Amino acid sequence: MIGRIPVLDIRPLIDCGRRPAKAVVGETFEVSATVFREGHDEVRANVVMRDPAGRSGPWTPMREVAPGTDRWAAEVTPGAEGHWTYTVEAWSDPIATWRRQAEVKIPLDSDVDLELEEGARLHEQAAAGVPKSEGREAVLRAVDGLRDRRLPAARRLATALTAEVRTALDRHPLRELVTASRPLPLRVERERALYGAWYELFPRSEGAVVREGEPPVSGTFRTAAERLPAVAAMGFDVVYLPPVHPIGTTFRKGPNNALTAGPHDVGVPWAIGSAEGGHDAVHPDLGTLADFDAFVARARELRMEVALDFALQCSPEHPWVKEHPEWFRHRADGSIAYAENPPKKYQDIYPIAFDADFRGIVRETERVLRFWMTRGVRIFRVDNPHTKPVVFWEKVIGDINRTDPDVVFLAEAFTRPAMMRTLAAVGFQQSYTYFTWRNTKRELTEYLLELTGDAASYMRPNFFVNTPDILSEYLQRGGRPAFETRAVLAATLSPSWGVYAGYELCENTPLHPGGEEYLDSEKYQLRPRDWAAAEREGRTIAPLITRLNRIRRRHPALHRLRGLRFHQADNDAVLVYSRRTAGPREDCVLTVVNLDPHHTQEATVSLDMPELGLEWHESFPVRDELTGETYHWGRDNYVRLDPSREPAPAHVLSLRPSSPIGGSPTP
Repeated sequence: MIGRIPVLDIRPLIDCGRRPAKAVVGETFEVSATVFREGHDEVRANVVMRDPAGRSGPWTPMREVAPGTDRWAAEVTPGAEGHWTYTVEAWSDPIATWRRQAEVKIPLDSDVDLELEEGARLHEQAAAGVPKSEGREAVLRAVDGLRDRRLPAARRLATALTAEVRTALDRHPLRELVTASRPLPLRVERERALYGAWYELFPRSEGAVVREGEPPVSGTFRTAAERLPAVAAMGFDVVYLPPVHPIGTTFRKGPNNALTAGPHDVGVPWAIGSAEGGHDAVHPDLGTLADFDAFVARARELRMEVALDFALQCSPEHPWVKEHPEWFRHRADGSIAYAENPPKKYQDIYPIAFDADFRGIVRETERVLRFWMTRGVRIFRVDNPHTKPVVFWEKVIGDINRTDPDVVFLAEAFTRPAMMRTLAAVGFQQSYTYFTWRNTKRELTEYLLELTGDAASYMRPNFFVNTPDILSEYLQRGGRPAFETRAVLAATLSPSWGVYAGYELCENTPLHPGGEEYLDSEKYQLRPRDWAAAEREGRTIAPLITRLNRIRRRHPALHRLRGLRFHQADNDAVLVYSRRTAGPREDCVLTVVNLDPHHTQEATVSLDMPELGLEWHESFPVRDELTGETYHWGRDNYVRLDPSREPAPAHVLSLRPSSPIGGSPTP
């Protein structure tokens, strides 16, 4: 039912208000609504936030976004984790209505005394709601002035139009016909749910020994921990581990996904389970649970968190296969159905069938997750969540976050848009995206406008530049400049981004031309790397990655998804965009990237100056955070970006606005 003053089309609004919008502590986001009323009386609106304890904060006045549209908006910033609500209140503003009428009628000498008396009564009524310390006396003086017949009418009116009176009544307006929307849910989480840099590594490869003609020796949690200082030095916040559990031997895959494994082949970590245990055990080659605990503790010492892969599937030898045969689909011949995506077959993996014992699978899943939570894991990257029922994840994540709201789940779901959006809406804090396959200016612009629009209220992207499964054609063909470009894009377009180990070495050899699988993929074999030699020989872009993560930490604008704006460049190979935050931590970063890894590109960059908080005519200093160089820019600027430019074919510019300066030298 529409209230006395209609309040319609509130945003953010997730699933008609049945699910919460999302934010993190300190994140500013916009609440908007359509508000109007009959006739010509002035209408106003505001937002009321209630914190997890049910306390309402000071309401935030809304502004009309564009006159005549009836669209109102305000920016709000929740300050604590937990379940909040936000409500839009619409109301009639009798004093604003009176001002508009009086400013027309008094100069025309129309109903002067009556009009001024009505104004006096409204201000007298309003004064009762204004604290003495915030301008009550000024409002009461306006009452006296409006009734002072010794003064000319214009002077009497002017006493109610002073800045002091307006300020007092803006803070404490006289509100009539207040109409409130229903409270809408908001879930506020810790910042890591939105912002962070991820590094994926296989513990079994770090410290592994592989020699021709000898059985390979696996790396361990202990040897992998020796790699952590280098990862931390690059500025990563999260170390993500693929499954660390025992691996089955039945139908074990060999190198490069060979269907037949040799006696010393290590298998695929996602084929979980053997006689040594299942999802709550660690592979004996990696060490013990105590070694895992030491790895987590070492990461914490280096100010990093450990994210663990959670793949809800089993090898044929997983304990669940014997203990819970009803959790699997059986074929007509009595055999358990293995995973298939015809013509592909994954005989080493049994998917879970959820409908025979849904509650039992939920209980066991939560038990496993809490087992690792007690060992210091507060982030889970969930493998293929789109192949499980959405209602399952809603139940599991809801139960976990009810008791442990700091636990973060990342959905590894490269699938249809509707499924990806729904997984985010039901609880996943972060989502993999199509970023890897968005390479042109148009593709990137359209996709980022989608992600930073209404979707930003519930779906948070994590831009992984590569994964063990995905070596994009752009990286295969573009050489080192392609790796540098994609790193700059991911680190500055998304508050969360990630790399899979080897990216810094620009590994780009595919198994087959036209495919996305790596040759000698680490999924199927040990892959030790000589990091020290790569550094000595200059075969690493680790210094660029380090610089990017430092830039991200220095600039609050890069911690947020909202606030992205694209600017014009007269070259389709040059992408220009900015991120800006306002308030006490005001910050603005402008990025210019050459998307062509093979050729030097030149362009005139035309900036939308108001989006940068500047006047159209201003000239202002910028500092290239990648090189330390300083320039003066204005509305139009020439750029030239060579793929061989060090450390990357891009500018990441921090803005330092000043008074207008003559001239505009350009890089």
